[in-house]
Amino acid sequence: MSAPGAALLTRPPGRGGGRGRGLAMQLLLAAACAGYAVGSALGWGSKQVADFMGDFGLSGGALLAAVSCYGYARTIDPRERPAWLLFAFSSLMGACGNAVWGWYEVVLGAEVPKHSLADFAFLCFAPPAIVGLLVLAKRPVNRAGWVCLGLDSWLIGGSLLTLSWSLALANAARTAQSGTPSSVLSAALTLAYPILDIALVSIVLVLHFRRSETNRSAVNTAIAALALTVLSDALFTSPLLSAEYKSGQLLDAGWFAGSLLLAYAPWGAGRSHPGPVVPRHPRSDRPVSRPITGSLTALTPYLAAAVCTLGILYNVVDGRKVDRVVVFTGCTVVLALVIRQGIMLLDNIALTQELAQKENHFRSLVQGSSDVIMIAAPTGTLRYVSPAAAGVYGREAEDLVGTELATLIHPDDLGRVVHEVRRFLATPPAEEPTTRIECRFRSGGGEWLNVESTVNRHQGGLILNSRDVTERVRLQAQLQHSAEHDALTDLPNRALFTRRVRQALTGRRAGDHSSAVLFIDLDGFKAVNDTIGHQAGDELLVEAARRLQDSVRAGDTAARLGGDEFAALILGDGSRDRSAREYQVREIADRLRATLSQPYRISGSEVRVAASIGVAFAEPGITPSDLMRNADLAMYRAKAGGKDRVELYAPQMQTEVVRKAELAGRLRTALHEGEFALLHQPVVSLATGEVTAVAAQARWRSAQGILFTPAEFLRVAEAGEGARAVSPGAAGTFAGAASVRAGELGRWLLEEAVEEAAERHRAGHDVPVAVRMTAERLLDRGAPAASVEALLNRHGLPSGALVIELADNDPRVPFDELERRLAALRRLGVLIALDGFGSGYAAISALRRLPVDMLKLDRGLVEGVVESPRLHKITAGLLRIANDLGMQSVADGVDLPEQVMALRSMGCTHGQGMAFSGPLDEYRLRRTLVRGTFPVPGALAQPALAGGSSSGSMVTLRGSHNETPVPPT
Repeated sequence: MSAPGAALLTRPPGRGGGRGRGLAMQLLLAAACAGYAVGSALGWGSKQVADFMGDFGLSGGALLAAVSCYGYARTIDPRERPAWLLFAFSSLMGACGNAVWGWYEVVLGAEVPKHSLADFAFLCFAPPAIVGLLVLAKRPVNRAGWVCLGLDSWLIGGSLLTLSWSLALANAARTAQSGTPSSVLSAALTLAYPILDIALVSIVLVLHFRRSETNRSAVNTAIAALALTVLSDALFTSPLLSAEYKSGQLLDAGWFAGSLLLAYAPWGAGRSHPGPVVPRHPRSDRPVSRPITGSLTALTPYLAAAVCTLGILYNVVDGRKVDRVVVFTGCTVVLALVIRQGIMLLDNIALTQELAQKENHFRSLVQGSSDVIMIAAPTGTLRYVSPAAAGVYGREAEDLVGTELATLIHPDDLGRVVHEVRRFLATPPAEEPTTRIECRFRSGGGEWLNVESTVNRHQGGLILNSRDVTERVRLQAQLQHSAEHDALTDLPNRALFTRRVRQALTGRRAGDHSSAVLFIDLDGFKAVNDTIGHQAGDELLVEAARRLQDSVRAGDTAARLGGDEFAALILGDGSRDRSAREYQVREIADRLRATLSQPYRISGSEVRVAASIGVAFAEPGITPSDLMRNADLAMYRAKAGGKDRVELYAPQMQTEVVRKAELAGRLRTALHEGEFALLHQPVVSLATGEVTAVAAQARWRSAQGILFTPAEFLRVAEAGEGARAVSPGAAGTFAGAASVRAGELGRWLLEEAVEEAAERHRAGHDVPVAVRMTAERLLDRGAPAASVEALLNRHGLPSGALVIELADNDPRVPFDELERRLAALRRLGVLIALDGFGSGYAAISALRRLPVDMLKLDRGLVEGVVESPRLHKITAGLLRIANDLGMQSVADGVDLPEQVMALRSMGCTHGQGMAFSGPLDEYRLRRTLVRGTFPVPGALAQPALAGGSSSGSMVTLRGSHNETPVPPT
């Protein structure tokens, strides 16, 4: 689209209205001038009307111009304001002069005197206009420019004065010299008018060639108005018209039109085209021509000298004596021309030197630049190539000159480059002066270099400033690869895998629902890190990634998501048979599982891990995150089902996740709203039936009033172990549930148990309370031993009244730190019991190193102690160890009388379970403590072991912890 067409289409609202108003003003101006001219030509119908229109009509037009210029001066830039104020004053003088003429001719009905105030007003018209035009002229930048401006004015004015003097003014001057004083004054006035007009015309011409770019339309219209006024003055002062002039004649139409045109200049001309000017640029196939105005400006001095010469020749050819004024003026014009040409010569010499210096400077910049600068003709042929081409492209600049640019660009990039160049050349330069193009460029060695070029227009062709960016492109590719691939295995990471899944679910594959995502977890990998080190674990991951990459098809994607988790995207084949597709994908998953489960040779040792794989298929409308979440759920279902297996996603898996998440949320709310209750289960001496301690247990009271046991509500918290199996939101919920169990619930249980135990002691029930805690909880920085001391001091609980049951701990817990923590607790008078004894692989090590006061047999050992001879022997051996170490023993889960008798016969000292009592609230517990004992089945039976006292109680340990020394390590 052409620039005018683009300007028309992008015209803002309201511009059409402004253009219409400008056209209406122009039509109104033309109608007024034409009407006045017609009236003048017809004599206005009567002498009275002619006198009125010739005097007051001209005065009204000039007054309108004065008001218009003054009003415009108040709204514009202060730098231009003086010029328009001077134009207003000049028009006001013209209005006053015509008003004086009207006073004599219309009001008084008399002839206008030869010398009156009108002459003074008319003489004051030209000087303000001359100064105003000088204000609007483009100001020279140096002193020589001001001199040239003055010389140009005199060249024009002097030449016009010479010509006018030769034609008419000489006679008036001679008349003034030989006449009376009145005739001298008349001649002086006769000379003043044309001289001022000559000066005004000179300034008008100078301004025409030296005008500024600010508001050109208004300035040009003002110049035209003043030129029209000067022309009318020249005709008035001519001998042919001055003697016959009458007010209201056709000559007045020129003055009237000049006044109206000056009144129109600042408003109509300045706003007829208010929109931004759209720059035009020459077509690439046309040579750029020099502006005509520039040529006329350069020829102005010579034209002025020619006019002056014509004035002198006129006198010589006519046979007249050459007037001294003509000779003097002609000589000064010639002298001014010589001076001006001398200044211009010196200026040209300075400009030539400066241009040569700049050319050398830019040549040095171009030739010394590390970038390659090339100039291409409109046909695409290289006209110039800078010497840097030898170092950048490996080709000499002379060899590239004359070469077609298209032959040097990679064929795959050529179409894109041609399209960009054509688009750039079709865009106006003001909107887009440069553009950037990146393509591959053939080097001298034949390889392709990545080149970035800044392109500019140059006489229909192009200037290309190019640089080699091959290393930058290579580095960007490496960074992109690093951002999308796992650093250890070089497989795609989670971000790239997610994008590949999104691509498989959209585009042309949007209707193919046979694509599947496999989530893979290496079972037993954590043990590899813990046993043979992280370096070996990394080697195993690298080998597993290689096996996975080799097992998938070429179009599929294998990725490492993090840790020992991998994933695979199996693209669909468009099959609509869901069962056949599931069978095919399951075969692929089984093959991957078998491949990943084969032994690994790591650091000379054979290592085995298994693979649990979850599979999820694309469904209509499913999102990438949901598809990946489904595969993750299926994978953790495979781990929960026994590991080393493949599991396909089913919708009920998500339902179960939602249910567990809701329950975990309810548990957190329940804790903060006080819905947990504290119960105590009596610990009974198996010999006497005496209640020797109580074990604190938490219960959750649901909205329906049902009390859930720890096994029931903590199972949900234990699901936090598998928090990775769900979406990030659900994972956070499960992790929060686990945090509730380990943190807030533990603190609540300890504080409630200590507080109620202190109240029972104050009531006279001197029975210790046992609270179960994990080793991680004891070592948690958020719950140091000082908090236990603070609880004991706050509630006044005596020494030996609190028993900490240490649950089976993670083997990664540092034993040294745990030993120091337990020793500090024992110094506070806290008893330590090893809970779950006989079930954990670290129990013997804990018994050997930790300061333990009593052992609590695991429920699993108690449940089958009567029926299983093998379990009977194991339990008896553990109790023998406790008796040999002089420790009390407590059996958990004693629910049957037969278990009571069997355990007592093995030497177990205390029991806890339904054989005596279940968990009790505070009211029932106090009633039980008042009673004090429970009936014991077969109470007369004697213990089979002689190591410990069957009738001893926990309370006997309150005295000194030194009575149960720790065996030597």
